[in-house]
Amino acid sequence: MANVVPTALAVQQRVSSSIIPSSITRIPPGESGWRYLVGESAKRVLARPQTRQLSSTTHSFSQAQRSLPAAYYRGGTSRAIFFNREDLPRDREEWGPIFLGTIGSPDPYGRQLDGLGGGISSLSKICVVGPSDDPDADVDYTFVSIGVRDASVDYSSNCGNMSSAVGPYAVDTKMVWPALIKDAEGGAEVATVRIRNTNTGKLIHAKFPVVDGEAAASGDFSIDGVSGSAAPLQLDFIDPAGSRTGMLLPTGNPADEIDGVRATLIDAANPCCFVLASDLGVSGTVSPAEIDADEALLARLENIRRLAAVKMGLAETVDDVPGSVPKIAIVSAPRLSEAHIVVRAMSVGQPHKAIPITVALAVAAASKIPGTTVAENIVRAADDKSAGLVIAHASGQLTVAAEYDGHGHLSRASVFRTARRLMEGRVFWK
Repeated sequence: MANVVPTALAVQQRVSSSIIPSSITRIPPGESGWRYLVGESAKRVLARPQTRQLSSTTHSFSQAQRSLPAAYYRGGTSRAIFFNREDLPRDREEWGPIFLGTIGSPDPYGRQLDGLGGGISSLSKICVVGPSDDPDADVDYTFVSIGVRDASVDYSSNCGNMSSAVGPYAVDTKMVWPALIKDAEGGAEVATVRIRNTNTGKLIHAKFPVVDGEAAASGDFSIDGVSGSAAPLQLDFIDPAGSRTGMLLPTGNPADEIDGVRATLIDAANPCCFVLASDLGVSGTVSPAEIDADEALLARLENIRRLAAVKMGLAETVDDVPGSVPKIAIVSAPRLSEAHIVVRAMSVGQPHKAIPITVALAVAAASKIPGTTVAENIVRAADDKSAGLVIAHASGQLTVAAEYDGHGHLSRASVFRTARRLMEGRVFWK
Protein backbone atom coordinates (compact mmCIF):
# COMPACT_ATOMS: atom_id res chain seq x y z
CA MET A 1 0.00 0.00 0.00
CA ALA A 2 1.29 3.47 -0.80
CA ASN A 3 2.45 5.87 1.87
CA VAL A 4 -0.38 8.39 1.92
CA VAL A 5 -1.59 10.70 4.65
CA PRO A 6 -5.22 10.18 5.70
CA THR A 7 -7.57 13.08 6.07
CA ALA A 8 -9.27 13.82 9.38
CA LEU A 9 -12.59 12.96 7.75
CA ALA A 10 -11.22 9.59 6.69
CA VAL A 11 -10.18 8.86 10.28
CA GLN A 12 -13.62 9.74 11.56
CA GLN A 13 -15.32 7.55 8.99
CA ARG A 14 -13.08 4.55 9.47
CA VAL A 15 -12.79 4.55 13.26
CA SER A 16 -15.92 4.34 15.37
CA SER A 17 -15.98 6.85 18.23
CA SER A 18 -17.46 4.20 20.54
CA ILE A 19 -14.15 2.33 20.70
CA ILE A 20 -11.76 5.28 20.69
CA PRO A 21 -10.56 6.52 24.12
CA SER A 22 -9.82 10.18 24.69
CA SER A 23 -6.34 9.86 23.18
CA ILE A 24 -5.04 8.18 20.06
CA THR A 25 -1.37 7.38 19.65
CA ARG A 26 -0.21 7.77 16.05
CA ILE A 27 2.80 5.71 15.01
CA PRO A 28 4.87 6.92 12.00
CA PRO A 29 3.96 5.24 8.71
CA GLY A 30 5.42 2.04 7.47
CA GLU A 31 4.60 0.09 4.33
CA SER A 32 1.04 -0.45 5.52
CA GLY A 33 0.29 3.21 6.18
CA TRP A 34 -0.35 5.23 9.32
CA ARG A 35 -1.04 3.14 12.46
CA TYR A 36 -3.29 4.19 15.30
CA LEU A 37 -3.06 2.48 18.72
CA VAL A 38 -6.29 2.81 20.67
CA GLY A 39 -6.16 2.72 24.46
CA GLU A 40 -5.28 -0.39 26.43
CA SER A 41 -6.46 -2.79 23.75
CA ALA A 42 -3.71 -1.59 21.41
CA LYS A 43 -6.00 -2.22 18.48
CA ARG A 44 -4.45 -1.36 15.15
CA VAL A 45 -6.64 0.76 12.94
CA LEU A 46 -5.73 1.67 9.38
CA ALA A 47 -7.34 4.87 8.21
CA ARG A 48 -7.71 5.06 4.45
CA PRO A 49 -7.77 8.45 2.72
CA GLN A 50 -10.57 9.41 0.38
CA THR A 51 -8.12 10.44 -2.32
CA ARG A 52 -6.85 8.07 -5.00
CA GLN A 53 -3.84 6.15 -3.75
CA LEU A 54 -0.55 6.30 -5.59
CA SER A 55 1.01 3.23 -7.08
CA SER A 56 3.79 1.62 -5.14
CA THR A 57 6.00 2.18 -8.18
CA THR A 58 8.73 4.76 -7.58
CA HIS A 59 7.90 8.08 -9.27
CA SER A 60 10.18 10.95 -10.22
CA PHE A 61 8.71 14.44 -10.09
CA SER A 62 11.98 16.33 -10.29
CA GLN A 63 11.56 17.71 -13.83
CA ALA A 64 9.36 20.71 -14.43
CA GLN A 65 7.53 21.23 -17.71
CA ARG A 66 9.44 22.93 -20.49
CA SER A 67 8.04 25.74 -22.61
CA LEU A 68 8.73 27.98 -25.58
CA PRO A 69 7.09 31.07 -27.08
CA ALA A 70 4.53 29.98 -29.65
CA ALA A 71 1.34 30.94 -31.44
CA TYR A 72 -1.64 28.95 -32.64
CA TYR A 73 -3.18 29.77 -36.03
CA ARG A 74 -5.93 28.53 -38.27
CA GLY A 75 -4.91 28.51 -41.90
CA GLY A 76 -7.70 27.58 -44.32
CA THR A 77 -9.19 24.31 -43.07
CA SER A 78 -6.18 23.41 -40.90
CA ARG A 79 -4.61 24.51 -37.62
CA ALA A 80 -0.98 24.50 -36.49
CA ILE A 81 1.39 25.56 -33.74
CA PHE A 82 3.77 28.29 -34.95
CA PHE A 83 7.33 28.66 -33.69
CA ASN A 84 9.83 31.39 -34.43
CA ARG A 85 12.88 29.58 -35.77
CA GLU A 86 15.11 31.66 -33.47
CA ASP A 87 13.39 30.17 -30.39
CA LEU A 88 14.12 26.58 -31.39
CA PRO A 89 17.40 24.70 -30.88
CA ARG A 90 19.97 25.17 -33.64
CA ASP A 91 20.14 21.40 -34.10
CA ARG A 92 17.03 20.32 -36.01
CA GLU A 93 17.38 16.83 -34.54
CA GLU A 94 16.20 18.35 -31.25
CA TRP A 95 12.98 19.69 -32.77
CA GLY A 96 11.16 16.37 -32.97
CA PRO A 97 10.55 15.81 -29.22
CA ILE A 98 9.36 19.42 -28.86
CA PHE A 99 6.88 19.10 -31.71
CA LEU A 100 5.58 15.71 -30.55
CA GLY A 101 5.20 16.88 -26.95
CA THR A 102 3.37 20.11 -27.76
CA ILE A 103 1.01 18.53 -30.29
CA GLY A 104 0.26 15.50 -28.05
CA SER A 105 1.73 12.60 -30.04
CA PRO A 106 1.96 9.70 -30.21
CA ASP A 107 -1.54 9.04 -28.88
CA PRO A 108 -2.81 5.44 -29.13
CA TYR A 109 -6.32 6.78 -28.54
CA GLY A 110 -6.02 9.03 -31.59
CA ARG A 111 -7.24 12.17 -29.81
CA GLN A 112 -4.07 14.09 -28.85
CA LEU A 113 -5.73 15.23 -25.63
CA ASP A 114 -2.37 15.87 -23.96
CA GLY A 115 -1.39 18.48 -26.55
CA LEU A 116 -2.77 20.99 -29.04
CA GLY A 117 -3.48 18.50 -31.82
CA GLY A 118 -7.01 17.62 -32.85
CA GLY A 119 -6.76 13.91 -33.59
CA ILE A 120 -6.73 14.23 -37.40
CA SER A 121 -3.94 15.03 -39.84
CA SER A 122 -5.25 18.52 -40.69
CA LEU A 123 -5.01 19.49 -37.01
CA SER A 124 -1.65 17.86 -36.28
CA LYS A 125 0.75 20.35 -37.80
CA ILE A 126 3.72 22.56 -36.94
CA CYS A 127 5.01 25.64 -38.75
CA VAL A 128 8.45 27.15 -38.21
CA VAL A 129 9.03 30.68 -39.52
CA GLY A 130 12.10 32.89 -39.57
CA PRO A 131 13.74 35.68 -41.56
CA SER A 132 15.01 34.61 -44.98
CA ASP A 133 18.42 35.23 -46.54
CA ASP A 134 16.91 34.66 -49.99
CA PRO A 135 16.71 38.03 -51.81
CA ASP A 136 13.39 36.95 -53.34
CA ALA A 137 11.77 36.11 -49.98
CA ASP A 138 10.94 37.88 -46.73
CA VAL A 139 10.61 34.79 -44.56
CA ASP A 140 11.50 31.12 -44.63
CA TYR A 141 8.75 28.69 -43.65
CA THR A 142 9.15 25.04 -42.78
CA PHE A 143 6.10 22.81 -42.53
CA VAL A 144 6.08 19.71 -40.33
CA SER A 145 3.39 17.02 -40.39
CA ILE A 146 3.10 15.20 -37.05
CA GLY A 147 1.73 11.69 -36.71
CA VAL A 148 -1.34 11.29 -34.53
CA ARG A 149 -1.02 7.71 -33.31
CA ASP A 150 2.68 7.37 -34.11
CA ALA A 151 5.77 9.49 -33.50
CA SER A 152 6.42 10.49 -37.11
CA VAL A 153 7.84 13.96 -37.71
CA ASP A 154 7.58 14.50 -41.47
CA TYR A 155 9.33 17.35 -43.33
CA SER A 156 8.74 15.91 -46.80
CA SER A 157 5.93 18.20 -48.03
CA ASN A 158 4.32 21.60 -47.74
CA CYS A 159 0.81 22.41 -46.50
CA GLY A 160 -1.10 24.84 -48.67
CA ASN A 161 -3.71 25.61 -46.02
CA MET A 162 -1.14 26.51 -43.37
CA SER A 163 0.81 28.51 -45.94
CA SER A 164 -2.05 31.00 -45.73
CA ALA A 165 -1.23 31.74 -42.06
CA VAL A 166 2.51 32.32 -42.56
CA GLY A 167 2.20 35.88 -43.84
CA PRO A 168 -0.19 36.93 -41.05
CA TYR A 169 2.13 35.34 -38.45
CA ALA A 170 5.13 37.23 -39.86
CA VAL A 171 3.24 40.54 -39.70
CA ASP A 172 1.58 39.91 -36.32
CA THR A 173 4.94 39.10 -34.69
CA LYS A 174 6.66 42.08 -36.39
CA MET A 175 9.08 39.71 -38.10
CA VAL A 176 8.52 41.72 -41.28
CA TRP A 177 7.25 45.21 -42.03
CA PRO A 178 5.93 44.96 -45.58
CA ALA A 179 4.91 47.99 -47.59
CA LEU A 180 1.17 48.57 -47.49
CA ILE A 181 -0.75 49.37 -50.67
CA LYS A 182 -4.35 50.50 -50.91
CA ASP A 183 -6.54 47.87 -52.52
CA ALA A 184 -8.21 48.45 -55.87
CA GLU A 185 -11.28 49.97 -54.23
CA GLY A 186 -9.17 52.41 -52.21
CA GLY A 187 -10.17 50.89 -48.89
CA ALA A 188 -8.06 48.45 -46.92
CA GLU A 189 -4.28 48.50 -46.86
CA VAL A 190 -2.88 45.28 -48.31
CA ALA A 191 0.45 43.68 -47.49
CA THR A 192 2.39 41.20 -49.60
CA VAL A 193 4.69 38.78 -47.80
CA ARG A 194 7.09 36.72 -49.91
CA ILE A 195 7.52 33.26 -48.44
CA ARG A 196 10.13 30.63 -49.23
CA ASN A 197 8.91 27.18 -48.34
CA THR A 198 11.97 25.19 -47.26
CA ASN A 199 10.24 21.84 -47.82
CA THR A 200 9.96 22.43 -51.56
CA GLY A 201 12.29 25.37 -52.18
CA LYS A 202 9.37 27.16 -53.85
CA LEU A 203 8.15 30.75 -53.40
CA ILE A 204 4.68 31.74 -52.26
CA HIS A 205 3.30 35.28 -52.27
CA ALA A 206 0.63 36.01 -49.65
CA LYS A 207 -1.55 39.11 -50.03
CA PHE A 208 -3.90 40.16 -47.23
CA PRO A 209 -5.36 43.28 -45.57
CA VAL A 210 -3.66 44.78 -42.51
CA VAL A 211 -5.39 46.74 -39.74
CA ASP A 212 -3.46 48.62 -37.04
CA GLY A 213 -0.27 46.78 -37.88
CA GLU A 214 -1.78 43.29 -37.68
CA ALA A 215 -3.28 40.91 -40.23
CA ALA A 216 -6.99 41.59 -40.58
CA ALA A 217 -9.22 38.83 -39.24
CA SER A 218 -12.73 40.18 -39.85
CA GLY A 219 -14.26 40.25 -43.29
CA ASP A 220 -17.06 38.95 -45.48
CA PHE A 221 -15.13 36.22 -47.31
CA SER A 222 -15.98 32.60 -46.45
CA ILE A 223 -14.53 29.23 -47.37
CA ASP A 224 -16.31 25.89 -47.24
CA GLY A 225 -15.22 23.81 -44.27
CA VAL A 226 -14.82 26.80 -41.92
CA SER A 227 -17.74 28.44 -40.15
CA GLY A 228 -18.31 32.18 -40.41
CA SER A 229 -16.47 34.70 -42.56
CA ALA A 230 -13.11 36.43 -42.44
CA ALA A 231 -10.71 38.64 -44.38
CA PRO A 232 -9.69 37.22 -47.77
CA LEU A 233 -6.10 36.13 -48.33
CA GLN A 234 -4.65 35.43 -51.77
CA LEU A 235 -1.91 32.83 -52.16
CA ASP A 236 0.14 32.77 -55.36
CA PHE A 237 2.41 29.74 -55.68
CA ILE A 238 5.20 30.90 -57.97
CA ASP A 239 6.63 28.43 -60.49
CA PRO A 240 5.07 25.51 -58.53
CA ALA A 241 6.00 22.68 -60.91
CA GLY A 242 8.55 20.11 -59.77
CA SER A 243 8.33 20.85 -56.06
CA ARG A 244 10.02 17.55 -55.19
CA THR A 245 10.81 15.81 -58.47
CA GLY A 246 11.92 18.76 -60.59
CA MET A 247 9.28 18.02 -63.24
CA LEU A 248 5.59 18.77 -63.69
CA LEU A 249 4.99 15.26 -65.06
CA PRO A 250 7.68 13.09 -63.42
CA THR A 251 7.06 10.10 -65.71
CA GLY A 252 6.65 12.24 -68.80
CA ASN A 253 3.12 10.89 -69.30
CA PRO A 254 -0.28 12.51 -68.67
CA ALA A 255 -1.46 9.15 -67.30
CA ASP A 256 0.13 5.86 -66.25
CA GLU A 257 -1.27 2.48 -65.27
CA ILE A 258 -0.68 1.58 -61.63
CA ASP A 259 -2.15 -1.49 -59.93
CA GLY A 260 -4.67 -1.90 -62.72
CA VAL A 261 -5.97 1.69 -62.73
CA ARG A 262 -5.15 4.82 -64.73
CA ALA A 263 -3.43 7.47 -62.66
CA THR A 264 -2.07 10.93 -63.37
CA LEU A 265 1.19 11.60 -61.56
CA ILE A 266 1.85 15.31 -61.32
CA ASP A 267 4.14 17.49 -59.20
CA ALA A 268 2.69 20.99 -58.75
CA ALA A 269 2.95 22.53 -55.27
CA ASN A 270 3.18 18.92 -54.00
CA PRO A 271 3.52 15.57 -55.78
CA CYS A 272 0.05 14.11 -56.36
CA CYS A 273 -1.61 11.02 -57.80
CA PHE A 274 -5.12 11.29 -59.27
CA VAL A 275 -7.15 8.13 -59.87
CA LEU A 276 -10.65 7.65 -61.27
CA ALA A 277 -13.55 6.81 -58.99
CA SER A 278 -14.94 4.53 -61.69
CA ASP A 279 -11.71 2.50 -61.79
CA LEU A 280 -11.97 1.97 -58.03
CA GLY A 281 -15.63 0.99 -58.19
CA VAL A 282 -16.79 3.79 -55.88
CA SER A 283 -18.99 6.84 -56.24
CA GLY A 284 -17.17 10.08 -56.90
CA THR A 285 -19.13 11.67 -54.07
CA VAL A 286 -18.19 9.02 -51.51
CA SER A 287 -17.96 10.66 -48.07
CA PRO A 288 -14.86 10.76 -45.86
CA ALA A 289 -16.68 8.56 -43.33
CA GLU A 290 -17.47 5.99 -46.02
CA ILE A 291 -13.87 5.97 -47.21
CA ASP A 292 -12.60 5.60 -43.65
CA ALA A 293 -14.92 2.65 -43.05
CA ASP A 294 -13.83 0.84 -46.24
CA GLU A 295 -10.63 -0.95 -45.25
CA ALA A 296 -10.23 -2.52 -48.69
CA LEU A 297 -10.46 0.88 -50.39
CA LEU A 298 -7.99 2.44 -47.93
CA ALA A 299 -5.52 -0.37 -48.54
CA ARG A 300 -5.92 -0.06 -52.32
CA LEU A 301 -5.38 3.68 -52.27
CA GLU A 302 -2.29 3.35 -50.08
CA ASN A 303 -0.84 0.67 -52.34
CA ILE A 304 -1.41 2.83 -55.43
CA ARG A 305 0.10 5.82 -53.64
CA ARG A 306 3.25 3.93 -52.69
CA LEU A 307 3.69 2.50 -56.19
CA ALA A 308 3.19 6.00 -57.59
CA ALA A 309 5.87 7.37 -55.28
CA VAL A 310 8.43 4.90 -56.61
CA LYS A 311 7.38 5.65 -60.19
CA MET A 312 7.79 9.38 -59.53
CA GLY A 313 11.25 8.90 -58.05
CA LEU A 314 10.25 9.95 -54.54
CA ALA A 315 11.42 6.67 -53.02
CA GLU A 316 13.45 3.66 -54.10
CA THR A 317 11.02 1.10 -52.66
CA VAL A 318 7.43 1.14 -51.44
CA ASP A 319 8.71 0.70 -47.89
CA ASP A 320 10.61 4.00 -48.10
CA VAL A 321 7.64 6.15 -49.10
CA PRO A 322 6.88 9.00 -46.65
CA GLY A 323 3.36 9.33 -45.31
CA SER A 324 2.67 12.80 -46.64
CA VAL A 325 3.74 12.59 -50.30
CA PRO A 326 2.63 11.89 -52.85
CA LYS A 327 -0.91 12.93 -52.05
CA ILE A 328 -3.58 10.75 -53.58
CA ALA A 329 -7.09 11.75 -54.58
CA ILE A 330 -10.13 10.27 -56.30
CA VAL A 331 -11.52 12.32 -59.21
CA SER A 332 -14.80 12.18 -61.10
CA ALA A 333 -17.06 14.31 -63.26
CA PRO A 334 -19.75 16.34 -61.46
CA ARG A 335 -23.38 15.35 -61.87
CA LEU A 336 -25.50 17.41 -59.52
CA SER A 337 -23.26 20.37 -58.68
CA GLU A 338 -22.11 23.50 -60.51
CA ALA A 339 -18.48 22.55 -59.97
CA HIS A 340 -16.13 21.62 -62.78
CA ILE A 341 -14.79 18.45 -61.12
CA VAL A 342 -15.32 16.35 -57.99
CA VAL A 343 -12.35 15.40 -55.79
CA ARG A 344 -12.02 13.25 -52.68
CA ALA A 345 -8.55 13.55 -51.21
CA MET A 346 -6.50 11.60 -48.70
CA SER A 347 -4.09 13.15 -46.22
CA VAL A 348 -1.52 11.02 -44.37
CA GLY A 349 -3.70 7.93 -44.60
CA GLN A 350 -6.94 9.68 -43.61
CA PRO A 351 -9.78 10.97 -45.80
CA HIS A 352 -9.57 14.76 -45.85
CA LYS A 353 -12.67 16.61 -44.64
CA ALA A 354 -12.27 19.12 -47.48
CA ILE A 355 -9.23 19.20 -49.79
CA PRO A 356 -5.56 20.03 -49.18
CA ILE A 357 -4.74 23.27 -50.98
CA THR A 358 -1.68 21.83 -52.68
CA VAL A 359 -3.85 19.01 -54.04
CA ALA A 360 -6.35 21.57 -55.35
CA LEU A 361 -3.54 23.48 -57.07
CA ALA A 362 -2.27 20.27 -58.65
CA VAL A 363 -5.82 19.55 -59.88
CA ALA A 364 -5.89 23.01 -61.49
CA ALA A 365 -2.55 22.36 -63.17
CA ALA A 366 -3.61 18.91 -64.40
CA SER A 367 -6.93 20.24 -65.72
CA LYS A 368 -5.10 22.05 -68.52
CA ILE A 369 -3.04 19.05 -69.66
CA PRO A 370 -4.84 16.88 -72.26
CA GLY A 371 -4.95 13.20 -71.42
CA THR A 372 -4.82 13.50 -67.63
CA THR A 373 -7.46 11.79 -65.51
CA VAL A 374 -8.38 15.26 -64.30
CA ALA A 375 -8.80 16.89 -67.72
CA GLU A 376 -10.98 13.99 -68.89
CA ASN A 377 -13.44 14.67 -66.06
CA ILE A 378 -13.76 18.44 -66.36
CA VAL A 379 -17.29 19.58 -67.11
CA ARG A 380 -17.82 23.19 -68.24
CA ALA A 381 -20.85 24.85 -69.74
CA ALA A 382 -20.40 26.15 -73.29
CA ASP A 383 -20.61 29.76 -72.08
CA ASP A 384 -18.30 29.24 -69.09
CA LYS A 385 -15.25 31.40 -69.82
CA SER A 386 -14.06 31.69 -66.21
CA ALA A 387 -10.36 31.36 -65.55
CA GLY A 388 -10.87 29.58 -62.24
CA LEU A 389 -11.54 25.91 -61.69
CA VAL A 390 -14.32 25.05 -59.23
CA ILE A 391 -13.62 21.85 -57.29
CA ALA A 392 -16.38 20.07 -55.39
CA HIS A 393 -14.87 18.53 -52.26
CA ALA A 394 -16.28 16.79 -49.19
CA SER A 395 -17.21 20.04 -47.42
CA GLY A 396 -18.28 22.21 -50.33
CA GLN A 397 -16.44 23.93 -53.15
CA LEU A 398 -13.12 25.65 -53.78
CA THR A 399 -12.02 27.83 -56.69
CA VAL A 400 -8.39 27.65 -57.82
CA ALA A 401 -6.47 28.78 -60.88
CA ALA A 402 -3.36 27.73 -62.77
CA GLU A 403 -1.52 29.87 -65.31
CA TYR A 404 0.75 28.57 -68.07
CA ASP A 405 2.95 30.89 -70.11
CA GLY A 406 3.32 30.87 -73.89
CA HIS A 407 5.93 28.11 -73.67
CA GLY A 408 3.68 25.75 -71.72
CA HIS A 409 5.47 26.44 -68.44
CA LEU A 410 3.34 26.51 -65.27
CA SER A 411 4.08 30.03 -64.03
CA ARG A 412 1.77 30.19 -61.03
CA ALA A 413 -1.18 28.63 -59.25
CA SER A 414 -3.49 30.70 -57.06
CA VAL A 415 -6.15 30.30 -54.42
CA PHE A 416 -8.02 32.42 -51.88
CA ARG A 417 -8.11 31.37 -48.23
CA THR A 418 -8.67 32.85 -44.78
CA ALA A 419 -6.46 32.66 -41.70
CA ARG A 420 -6.59 33.85 -38.12
CA ARG A 421 -4.43 34.02 -35.01
CA LEU A 422 -6.13 31.99 -32.27
CA MET A 423 -3.57 32.18 -29.46
CA GLU A 424 -0.10 33.39 -28.65
CA GLY A 425 1.98 32.93 -25.52
CA ARG A 426 3.95 29.87 -24.40
CA VAL A 427 3.35 26.24 -25.19
CA PHE A 428 4.35 23.54 -22.70
CA TRP A 429 5.54 19.97 -23.05
CA LYS A 430 6.85 17.34 -20.66
